[in-house]
Amino acid sequence: MSGLVEDNLFGASGSIAAVAGGLSWQPVVTASTVTVVSNNGYFIDTTNNACTITLPSSASAGDQIILADYARKWATNAITIDSNGLLFQGKTDAFIVDYDTAGQAVNLVFSGATVGWTPASDIVSAFEPTTTKAIFAYGYAGPVNNSSRVSMSNIVSGEGVIAADVTGVGTARNDLAGTSFGGDKGIIGYGRTGTTNLTNLVSNLGVVSSDVTGVGTARFQLAACTFGTGEAIFAYGNTGGVVSMSNKVSTSGVVASDVSGVGTARQHLSGTGFGGDKGIFAFGNNGGTQYQISNLVSSSGVIASDTNVAGNLGIGSSGATFGGDKAIFGFGSPGGSQVSTTNLISSSGVMASDTTGVGTGRSSGAAAAFGGDKAVFAYGDTNAENWTSLKNLVSNQGVVAADVAGVGTARGNLAATGFGG
Repeated sequence: MSGLVEDNLFGASGSIAAVAGGLSWQPVVTASTVTVVSNNGYFIDTTNNACTITLPSSASAGDQIILADYARKWATNAITIDSNGLLFQGKTDAFIVDYDTAGQAVNLVFSGATVGWTPASDIVSAFEPTTTKAIFAYGYAGPVNNSSRVSMSNIVSGEGVIAADVTGVGTARNDLAGTSFGGDKGIIGYGRTGTTNLTNLVSNLGVVSSDVTGVGTARFQLAACTFGTGEAIFAYGNTGGVVSMSNKVSTSGVVASDVSGVGTARQHLSGTGFGGDKGIFAFGNNGGTQYQISNLVSSSGVIASDTNVAGNLGIGSSGATFGGDKAIFGFGSPGGSQVSTTNLISSSGVMASDTTGVGTGRSSGAAAAFGGDKAVFAYGDTNAENWTSLKNLVSNQGVVAADVAGVGTARGNLAATGFGG
């Protein structure tokens, strides 16, 4: 017997928060079992395991217990309620009661012996990304050699205005990847100095941190995207040969060790989140072979096998979310010609066919979400290291705007991510 979900916000009038004022909230529960006490509230953290919750063996009418998903992990590891000899919505404890929706919270009130425990409220707390700004960072700003690598950055305002260069933090490098995590922060990682696995966190104010010693195999020409409720993942790339390995990023920005790859090993691909809690990697190449494939990333960070797609952006494309649950890939180099073609991604991860490009064709730029529901493509290579700082805004309907004269140092092979603020 699974819990039903009402579509209202945690803390709104009539919600669990409004009736919980007189409760005593207990320490966060991380164990696989817990026996709860009437008139208490419990945050249940199922990050590492499911949890069976045993209700009191006796109760009086009006007794109340609130259970809340502390880490938004109930969809991965559900809670199961044992009514411990009392009825639950008129059913005996022989019936299984589970709640398995991320962000869920349940307000249980004992109505008396006839019906027993009754969910007076059963809601889901909305998880809204707060990446209202974006940042472009690192890359090549001159001939493709060591001396032209930079670590400068440029912040994008909530209105899509790109600011002037900010002196770089961290090791100058190129062919790296960036993505948001934790709902309002970003991470930029890996890349070529030689080859590195360094990362740099971006705070919710857009401050780039100093280098963090790398985790995972050093590589470049990889991609990254968000998934779940604030996690992220780096995947694919070149370690001296193309690979399909991946490394997850926790909600606190910690990079995990290598996971063996799924899908075709490749480089020069792109990635983005979509659907609010999933991600997608697409395109790329291995030597002279360019791929029209994608790999979906589930809400738990599992990369799916290859799917053939309609798009044909070749190498050096970029991707970003827009509209809250959709995404767009654009600008790339299929067959050696820079294009401004784009491909929309639906909220279910389906890639649409090519849309005739708007703006100057280029590759090796970057893209990020901003303003809560819009995106921006910027920078890149218009032809054989002819770097540019042009930008193209993307509306919350996925419409790409005409070129806007660039701000900041023209460069390519850089990274971008959204962040809060």
